[in-house]
Amino acid sequence: MTGTADLLGTIVAATRRIVEVREAALPARTLAGEQARTPRGDAFEEAIRGGAIGDAPRIIAECKRRSPSRGILRYDYVPGAHARAYAEAGAAAISVLTEPTFFDGSPEHLRQVRAAVEIPVLRKDFIVSEYQLLEAAAFGADAVLLIVGALEQRELVELLRAAEALRLAALVEVHALEELLRALEAGARIVGVNSRNLRTLAVDPCVFDAVASELPAGVTAVAESGIRTRDDLTRLSRAGYHAFLVGERLIAQPDPGAALRELRGA
Repeated sequence: MTGTADLLGTIVAATRRIVEVREAALPARTLAGEQARTPRGDAFEEAIRGGAIGDAPRIIAECKRRSPSRGILRYDYVPGAHARAYAEAGAAAISVLTEPTFFDGSPEHLRQVRAAVEIPVLRKDFIVSEYQLLEAAAFGADAVLLIVGALEQRELVELLRAAEALRLAALVEVHALEELLRALEAGARIVGVNSRNLRTLAVDPCVFDAVASELPAGVTAVAESGIRTRDDLTRLSRAGYHAFLVGERLIAQPDPGAALRELRGA
């Protein structure tokens, strides 16, 4: 990865070191042997495509304990319990932060969420190697996040192909038009548009409209970050987004499930 030092670059560098340690402790061949189910990437795509479950928007509800922008979001963090509450409140899918250094996540959280819910599960992390895809499949994910800004184009293409071979759906995250072009060139079918700049943490809602206007009709579009109200969901649905990934707005509330019901208007 090239460019000046920034938060994204720092996280990616830390991730590469951490993954090397995990792989040394649990080799890929051993990890693959622990996989008990086949990822249902097709179910993830189906769950988030179509804009609404009944009259309510499709939301990927996120489990995460901490964020670099706001610090600890929830001290009593129990991923499986929060995921179950989200599922009961009508979430289309669950996103699980597994990055350990900046988000207090763990691949084990993915396993806990998979044991708690039947709906599709997304592993949200800074994926830089095929080993992390094997972890995702072994621990119960149906989809993974691939961040265009964290990867060289060759890496993005290779990880997309590897995810497809494992039957994992790939939510390919972009933050600007030039990244959208890279995602489409690599063959992305699901594009997440994140209004938060991962280098500076600034949120710019204008990114949603700028990128949406260039999305091909066949691509499933997911809006991420800065989504707080039902009006936000309505506006972004009209702009062409099929689903919405919401984390801090929900997990920081006393009752995340109730917060999701309120946001969905259910």
